[in-house]
Order: sequence, then structure tokens, then C-alpha cells
Amino acid sequence: MGKKVTVVGAGFYGSTTAQRLAEYDIFETVVLTDIIDGKPAGLALDMNQSRPIEGFETKVVGVTTGTNGEGYEAIEGSDVVVVTAGLPRKPGMSRMDLLEVNAKIVRQVAENIAKYAPNAVVIVVSNPVDEMTALAQLATQFPKNRVFGQAGVLDTARFTNSIAETLAVPVKSVKALTLGSHGDTMVPVPSRCTVDGKPLADLLPADKIEELVVRTRNGGAEVVALLKTGSAYYAPSAAAARMAKAVVEDSGEVLPVCAWVEGEYGISGVYLGVEAQIGAEGIKKVVEEKLTDTEIAGLKEAAEAVRAKQADVATL
Repeated sequence: MGKKVTVVGAGFYGSTTAQRLAEYDIFETVVLTDIIDGKPAGLALDMNQSRPIEGFETKVVGVTTGTNGEGYEAIEGSDVVVVTAGLPRKPGMSRMDLLEVNAKIVRQVAENIAKYAPNAVVIVVSNPVDEMTALAQLATQFPKNRVFGQAGVLDTARFTNSIAETLAVPVKSVKALTLGSHGDTMVPVPSRCTVDGKPLADLLPADKIEELVVRTRNGGAEVVALLKTGSAYYAPSAAAARMAKAVVEDSGEVLPVCAWVEGEYGISGVYLGVEAQIGAEGIKKVVEEKLTDTEIAGLKEAAEAVRAKQADVATL
């Protein structure tokens, strides 16, 4: 039986994620859904017509869904569901400004996933992602390891790219990491950053590293301010697709994701950006690495900020 992945939401983020997943050519089917009538089917037709050129066989299926769950039967049997549904940011908005409006959308999507794809691993990318991941788990009632969020892969990529550009080195020579929340309490981890194996601190002064940290934290807002009509989707979709790939290939790859922590780093009972081993069951395990005292303090601060907001989503 071939593998199946669903992407909910056919905006720029969702449609680009579906394209990347199709071009991997590791799935039998990619399902793309949206509430705008005809849009997902049109995008799917367009992507399928690219198959002879790009040389992949994965079939893309576009489905319009209704407010009462119409159309969701198309996601049945999905191994992974990527949730991109919701509104993107506009200039001047924080991710938190999206909380209430996106909570209603994500809750409804999650309930339909539980109904039609009860064995799926769910990857949440809708913002604010730490809170929406918690909400999706509550609404699906899936085991916590089967629901996780995309943030750290993207934030780490932004951090890595900034370091590479600053030092004029290839991106592949840079190893970087960000943990914590996807937002103001993001915790870039300079102690785990190296360039060709050398510690970043040996190559850049502390104030310059701090500048890169701040730029990473504001990475999404920087793109939003330039675009003026929407938010980032090329790097975010690459991150979400890579996570879905790790699930279906049962790769055991360690990635920074928004996962449920239960005791790691002395933190419990919250969804938080940490490193985790990804496989067919979602999160195989949270990987606890050595961090500096400052970094652990930052992680605990992020956990408390997210915990307060995640308590709110239960009622949204």
C-alpha cells in the first residue's frame, strides 16, 4: 500500500508544501484541501501536469472541504497530515494576534482529522504554532507523540543562513540550533553552533552573535514586512515537508520541533521547541542535549510563556 500525505490549506504555504512532498516521489498520493471551491483541484491539476517534466509519479489530489466536514473523506488512510490552515500575518501583527481566529479553524480541522484519519501523525504549522499544536492534540485526542509542530527546523534554517552569509561560508559548513518557542521566547543555542566544526564563539564576537540571534527571532516578521501581503512560505514549506518525510521514512532523524515535553530539561506538561527523534509514530523520543545554564533558563522561560497561552486554547 503506497504512502499518503494530506496538506490542509492550499494557500502559499500549503500548496508549496504539497509540491515539495510530491516532488520527493516517496508518496503514492498527496491530498491538498481547502475551503475555497475549486482552488485545491486547480492546483493539483497544475502540479500533476508538472510530473512528466520533473519526473515524479506521486499523484496530487485537490479537494474542497466544507464547514461541516464535507470532503474530508478524501484524507482517509493518510499516514501524515500537515495542518497549514488559518490566516497568515500582516505587517505589524505578532503571531499571537492570530490566536483566536486560527484556533477556531484548527479545532475544526483537527476534529475532522480524528474522524477520517485516526491513525495519522499530525504536523501543525498554523500560527501561533506552539499553541495551535497543543490545541490540535486536545481536539484530536491523539497520543501526544503523534501531534507535533513545525518551528525549530525553520528557525534553525534562518539562523544557519544568517551565520553563513555573515561569515561568507557555504550553508552546509554551518551547524546551528534554535529551541524554545516560535516567537519572542525563541532560544537560539550558540553553544551548539559550529562552522566547519569550530565553535561560532571563536569566529564572531558576542555582540555580533546576539545580532544574528535577534534577526532569527524576528525572521518571520522581516519577511512579512518586505512582502506586505502575506508571510513566508518557501523556507517554512521546506521545513514542514522535511518533517513529513522523516515520519513516512521512519528515519529516526533528530530535528528541532515543537514536541510534548515530560521531564526533559526539568520541564513538564507543555509543547515546546526541543530536539526530537522523528519516526513513523511521530516523536520517538525527545533528545536532551547539553545546554549552558543561560540556554536552559531561556528554555524554561519559553516553557512558562507557552504554558500560559496553551492553557487558554483549551477553551477556544
